This record gives sequence, C-alpha cells and structure tokens, in this order.
Amino acid sequence: MKNKNATKIYPSIEKNQEFLKSKLGIGVSFDVGFRELVVLKKKIQLYYVTGLVDTSFIIEIMKKLVSINDDENVHSNLYDELNNRIVHQQIEKAKTMDEAIDQMLSGLLVIFLDGESECFIIDVRHYPGRAPQEPDTEKVVRGSRDGYTENIIENTALTRRRIRDERLRHEIIQVGERSKTDICISYLQDVADQGLVKLIKDELSQIDVDGISMADKTVEEYLVKQGLNPYPLVRYTERPDVASTHLLEGHVLVMVDTSPSMIIMPTTYFHHVQHAEEYREAPAVGTFVRWVRFIGITASLILLPMWLLLVLDPTLLPENLQFIGPNETGNIPIIVQILLADIGIEFLRMAAIHTPTPLSTAMGLIAAVLIGEIAIEVGLFSAEVILYVAISAIGTFATPSYELSVANKMARILLVILTFVFQVKGLIIGMTLFLLLLISTRSLQTPYLWPLIPFNDKALWQILFRVSMPLSKTRPSIVHPKNNQKQS
Repeated sequence: MKNKNATKIYPSIEKNQEFLKSKLGIGVSFDVGFRELVVLKKKIQLYYVTGLVDTSFIIEIMKKLVSINDDENVHSNLYDELNNRIVHQQIEKAKTMDEAIDQMLSGLLVIFLDGESECFIIDVRHYPGRAPQEPDTEKVVRGSRDGYTENIIENTALTRRRIRDERLRHEIIQVGERSKTDICISYLQDVADQGLVKLIKDELSQIDVDGISMADKTVEEYLVKQGLNPYPLVRYTERPDVASTHLLEGHVLVMVDTSPSMIIMPTTYFHHVQHAEEYREAPAVGTFVRWVRFIGITASLILLPMWLLLVLDPTLLPENLQFIGPNETGNIPIIVQILLADIGIEFLRMAAIHTPTPLSTAMGLIAAVLIGEIAIEVGLFSAEVILYVAISAIGTFATPSYELSVANKMARILLVILTFVFQVKGLIIGMTLFLLLLISTRSLQTPYLWPLIPFNDKALWQILFRVSMPLSKTRPSIVHPKNNQKQS
C-alpha cells in the first residue's frame, strides 16, 4: 500500500542528497555506498548497500555511464540516454524517496539525476548465503538433494524450476515498519481457492510490527492466531519438491526472506505425518513405511500412559501378559521415574542441538552408558521404565514434523499424569479431551482432522495407503480447488 504522505523526489540533487544523508546515515553507516559522477555536465548519484549488491554489476553500469561523455554531446537528453544505455534487464523508476529507500535497503541500486523528479532502480542484488543443499530434517534415500535457502529469490527460482506453468504466481509484499521483510505468496492461479489467497493477503497486510526478524514463525503467529494450542496449524518444508507438490494440489505457499522454511497452508493433522520418502519408493513400500511411521507416532503418544495404567492396576493384564511391569518397584515412585526419564530425554535433545557435531557422539555415550546404566544400578530408574520411555522417544523422533512431535510429547505427559491420578478414568478422560481438542481445531477455516472428521472415504484411503500416482487423479477437496482434476 502506497503512502499518500510519502516525500517526492526533488528535482535538485543536492536536496535529495541532504534528505538521504539524514535518513540513511551516509558517512556514518559504512555499508551504505554513495558515488557521484558528472555526465554531460550534470550530476548523477548512485546509492547502494555494499553487502547486498553484486559489485561487478555496479562497475559495469558505472563504466557505461562514464562512456556517455565520450559518445554524446552536452545537448543530449541525459534522462533518455540513461534509460537506453543502462545495461541491465530489470530497471524500474520511482517518484518518491520512501520507495527509493526501501528498494535500496533491499539490495537494489538507486540512481538520481540532477533536474529530474524520478530515479532509476536497478536490481543488482546478491544476498550473502549458502548454496541449496538437502535439509537435515527431511532427508530421503532417493530424490533431489537441493533445498530452500535464506534467499527468497533463489527459493522462487527453485519452485519455478519444478512448475514451469505460466499460471504460477509469485506475489511479493513487504512487512515490518523497520525490517521491511519480503514475503512471497505463491499459488497456481487456476487451481488455488481465490478466497484463501485473499484471506492470506488480508492477514499479511494487517501485520503492524517493527520487524519480523524471526521470519516465518512470526508470520505464522499472525496468520493462524494459535493461542495456547500446541499443535501446528501450518506445515513447514525446506524441500522444493514437497512445496511444489502442495502447490499442484491447490495449497498456498508463503515464503519469508531470510528463512529456508516454506509455510504451506491450509494443513491438517495428517499433513504432518507424511514424508517425501514415501513417494520416492514403490507404492507398496511407501505404504509399509507410512504404517511403520503411524505405529511409531501412536506409540509416542499412548504407550507410556497405557503401560503406567497396567502397572498401577495389574488386574487389567491377561494371564499371558503378566510379565509386563517392573519386577522391582525401586526407591522412587513409577510416575516420578517416567517424568524424570521423559524430561531427561528432552534435555539430551536440546543438548544435541547446542553441542558441536564432533562432541555429540561422546555426549550420547555419556548419556547411555554412564547416566543410564548407573541410574538403573543405584535404583533411581527401573529397567522397564527406561525401555518404554526409549520406545516413546524413538516414536517421537520418527514423527516427520518436529512441531507435531513436541506437541505429542506435551500431550503424552498430560496423559501420564491423568492416568496416574485417575487410572482408567484418567486415561479415558485424557484421550477424550485430546480428541476434542483436535476436532475443534481449525487452520484457516480448515478442519484439523479432515478427512477423518468430517469423513471423506477417498481422501482417507489416500492417507492410509500410498496410492500410485496414475491413480491419484483428483485434488483434495479440503483446499477447495478451482480445478478438481489433476489430469485431463
């Protein structure tokens, strides 16, 4: 949205220089570049941020500007000469100082001419960053090894490379009064629900904040207004193939500059339990991998509460399962052992994140051998507690979505506490509250448990089984696609 009170560019280049000096701190901030040239007896000033531009482009442009003195006479129109001679494929013009400053701080070159109330803006951006590489959290055995980076220009190119459709739209806006962070909304014009696209645009345009240095997570909180609900209401991905697949289904992608994670909307609970690896294998293998993952996620949620219930009330065990339960009660109550062990694994996870890679192996050995074995020998933990806590932790790590795994861990701890206090009634109450929470949750007006609630048999079949791609001919109805057929 343009500011009606924006300062217009002065015809006097000296006034423009004074304005920019007061606004940008030229001469104070070392990274704000400034160069003045005289071409056809008129002053030309160039402004740029040194760390965000490609120096070679600027040098070539300056050479072309200086050469005008040798090729043209002083009576030539300098504005027209610049417009024709600047060697670059993307040149825009601005009439306000605010627009010129915003573009310059985004990494573009701004050129002012004495006597003109317009400036030239040239895209010479070259953001510092890393090369595209496979994301650590979404690795596959077979498949592409590229991934999104912190550069929004590269990210749109990685998506465009996979969807070479003229109807793919990348709309960019800026958010943050001070940060002026670029946010790109990506969608297929003839597939995505325009009501959803408009809703996302409206929500983004209403963000009123100094800056969004935490990038995608800050944007997510403005979009979905999550509150105290721990379950993720959007899906993140760093893989261009996963993002492109969702675009083809009718989802909308939100890219935030400086973040390699793309926000996919809308999403349901079942979007967080699927992985790209399932689609890189044969349908039967993909289905097997998916079911193993489902079992791990289920175990991470209810295994500990179920085991605790059987320990507290052994009469619930059939005769052939009487071996379940610790042989020795130990010095500490079972509930305390479970909570300490579960939280201890969370300590290890956080320590692994903050520990340098060469030391992480040594830390794992210390945790497993010294802490685990000695804790069992001294009676702090029973061996069976460690076993079931470890299985639950493995199920947590098998969950593709990190946000979902942490939410499930929080739900598991609450279920353990309710089971300990109320036993059978506590487990039933806890599971009921858990299901009610998921049923009542909506992400951008999308039911969180779809296609289970509301029920959709065809969509649920594709979630339970990895369907061969030639047989998957329709887009999911939950995104309300304008074009329901994937294949003509």
